[in-house]
Amino acid sequence: MITELSIKNFAIIDDISITFHDGLTVLTGETGAGKSIIIDAVQLLTGGRGSVEFVRHGEKKAEIMGLFSIESHHQHIYTLGDYHGIQIDDEMLILERIITKQGKSICRINGKLVTLTILREFGQAVVNIHSQHDTIQLMDRTTHLPLLDLYQSELIAPHKKEYIEFYEKYTSLYDKKMQLNQSEQEIAHRLDLLQFQLNELEQANLQVNEMEKLEDERNKLQNFEKIHHTVKEAYFSLYGEQKGLEWLDIAQSSLQDGKELDPFIEQKAEELTNAYYQIEEINASLGDFIEQLHFDEARLNEIEARLDELNRLGKKYGSTVEEMLDYKEKISFELNDIQDKDSHLAEIEAEMEKVKIKAIQVAKKLHSFRKKAAAQLEEEIKYELGDLYLENASFEVHFEPVRTDTLSKNGLDYITFRLSTNLGEPLKDMNKVASGGELSRVMLALKKVFAKHDDIQTVIFDEIDTGVSGRVAQSIAEKMYQIAISTQVLCITHLPQVAAMADQHVLIQKVETKNRTTTIMKELTDNAKVNELGKMITGTKLTNTAIEHSEELLELTRSFKQSI
Repeated sequence: MITELSIKNFAIIDDISITFHDGLTVLTGETGAGKSIIIDAVQLLTGGRGSVEFVRHGEKKAEIMGLFSIESHHQHIYTLGDYHGIQIDDEMLILERIITKQGKSICRINGKLVTLTILREFGQAVVNIHSQHDTIQLMDRTTHLPLLDLYQSELIAPHKKEYIEFYEKYTSLYDKKMQLNQSEQEIAHRLDLLQFQLNELEQANLQVNEMEKLEDERNKLQNFEKIHHTVKEAYFSLYGEQKGLEWLDIAQSSLQDGKELDPFIEQKAEELTNAYYQIEEINASLGDFIEQLHFDEARLNEIEARLDELNRLGKKYGSTVEEMLDYKEKISFELNDIQDKDSHLAEIEAEMEKVKIKAIQVAKKLHSFRKKAAAQLEEEIKYELGDLYLENASFEVHFEPVRTDTLSKNGLDYITFRLSTNLGEPLKDMNKVASGGELSRVMLALKKVFAKHDDIQTVIFDEIDTGVSGRVAQSIAEKMYQIAISTQVLCITHLPQVAAMADQHVLIQKVETKNRTTTIMKELTDNAKVNELGKMITGTKLTNTAIEHSEELLELTRSFKQSI
């Protein structure tokens, strides 16, 4: 959920910051005070399109920053973080958006610079913004099947996972079949190319780790003189008259002669004798190494030529010998498939048929579970619509006729949420049926049902209650509060019924300071909340009657909250 929002030099906002809490937060204020500007800022913060018009006049840049609390069970956010290399510590996510007066947009997540696309990914995963005039996500028919699957995921997900495994195997076989079914001319060209490449790689007689071994041998030959001089100098420093080993032998013999005189001499005599024999072995090894050393110019030329050949092949088939061998194996399989095209096609088609039969069997089970989930969803949505005084509304999860001759990534199902808000009217796609006020209530009903099933923990409603009043306004307020039990809700409203339901009430005002207009925000105390509700009720002057009505409304609200 969003816990802190900071906005600086944005439109008519100078510098404001606000702390948000759990539950239902209501933002109220006069028309033109800047309520929609707050929503614009949040939309930009979550990846919306920016404009230089948002930068406050006379300022260099507009800055928006939001702090979000991410609970550990919301794995989608952490998965996004891992994928984009963004560390999420202490269950905190900081989104930042800067727009300069030149039109440049700078985005950061937890201090790391990111693209606008990545910011949008994170933003859409933590916040949903709905307004009355938006084509909201819940009205988009492409989201209906995923929402139905999410509604009863525990029952549907295992069958959906099993189906997807068969579907992906089927599509893989299909792609392989299409590759074999290319035009004869393309196949002939491909065959010639693969045969040439395979011949070239086979003639190269590549060996594992060959390049490393050759480079090591070349290094020794290229440094022959230095190696020979180094080892020879060490050898003759130890071997010969008046050299290292002779003096060590004299020293250890001297100690051996006197070892019975003192325990210390006996100990050191033994240590020096052991060291003498070790150094003698080292010197013998140095001598053997010198005997084996020889410079072979022909071998060096041979190595250089081989490495040149390997580097030439590497430019075509892989940077290492191992990669070239892997490529050789890959084209061998492909060549074999092309040469035995007809038999391979028959095998692929037979395997495709087997996989398709299994996929359809699983898809039918998936369809059955979806039908059961749809029936339950229809009942729950209808109940919620009744609560919102759409008693005559009908809701249907419409399934297109099932076709078993083709497979899709979603199984055999294609669904649409359909709605009728008036008695006797036919069911139609709901975004083509509802009026503005009805659309708001339908959206609230859907959001109420799906709120506990998705991972998005903050929902913002921007004046979706416009055009309603009376008992409908009260029902909308109650529904928003019910959503806020499991999801943080921020709502811009002009309805006192909704404002009275708030756990947190924020007043947005437009003030003039130093010959400039700016927007300010402040959280209202209980007394200030009563006065603000009174102004919302009367629309003009605050009266004692309005205050009484405000207190009565708050008391009714408290009774409703206690009844849940």
